[in-house]
Amino acid sequence: MSHDIATTDRHDRPEPSVPAVREFPARSIAGGLALLLGTAGVVAGALLVVAAALMESVAARATLIPLGIVVATAAAVAMAGLNMVAPGEARVVQLFGRYRGTIRTDGLRWVNPLTSRERISTRVRNHETAVLKVNDAYGNPIELAAVVVWRVEDTAQAMFEVDDFLEFVSTQTEAAVRHIAIEYPYDAHDEDGLSLRGNAEEITEKLGLELHARVEAAGVRIIESRFTHLAYAPEIASAMLQRQQAGAVVAARRQIVDGAVGMVEAALHRLAEDDVVDLDPERKAAMVSNLMVVLCGDRSAQPVINTGTLYQ
Repeated sequence: MSHDIATTDRHDRPEPSVPAVREFPARSIAGGLALLLGTAGVVAGALLVVAAALMESVAARATLIPLGIVVATAAAVAMAGLNMVAPGEARVVQLFGRYRGTIRTDGLRWVNPLTSRERISTRVRNHETAVLKVNDAYGNPIELAAVVVWRVEDTAQAMFEVDDFLEFVSTQTEAAVRHIAIEYPYDAHDEDGLSLRGNAEEITEKLGLELHARVEAAGVRIIESRFTHLAYAPEIASAMLQRQQAGAVVAARRQIVDGAVGMVEAALHRLAEDDVVDLDPERKAAMVSNLMVVLCGDRSAQPVINTGTLYQ
């Protein structure tokens, strides 16, 4: 069964697509210098206009006033390229619709003012699915939910490969959880098979691998995934609880019987070794029967004194 499940996982796992664009650093400079130069340009342009207004020469005013306006306007436009980048954030830079790189360096940065800069968070995020009701591998209705810890690894893929990477991660997480649920039973009938309840670590690892394959196209990295809710559906919960209780009782009885057999073997071996009493096969069988009844019984044994012999 394990071989079949592994084969099924390999065939059903989605193949990652080749991204059309990948993240690379955008060309940017320190924003402090750009802010200083831009401020100086605005001030210089304003001073030119004021100086020209104070001049008596018409020709000088006609030259200096437009020059001051141009200098101040150019400096103001250049300052529009300033960006405040906080830790855990990035700016995706585009020029006339073309990807020109990503700014990840935090602080004040300057890029071409003609570009557009889209803010995208690179912080760690949590996504918890709603409680999903699906049928497991045996067809039993179960309820399960999962939480996924993830972050944006490639901002270019997150921005351009999918329409909305937040909705994409949400949808693919739910699809992966449903797929895992229908591939494995809640409780395995055989000891070698994997089950959702009995092999939580293995199933969680497989869920993480499938999630990684599903969201890789969006430039997202799965950090951790865990089931937060796992139970039978209410309509069969009572019957399955009785089945689990019966299985527990059988397992406990099996352990009691195994222990009792060992104790009887030890008692017979000790009696024979110390030569306490010589038991023929019939007396030995009677002793074994009595000991098994005492050791495996639910109630305390009631002693009976035999005043005769075994054969009377």
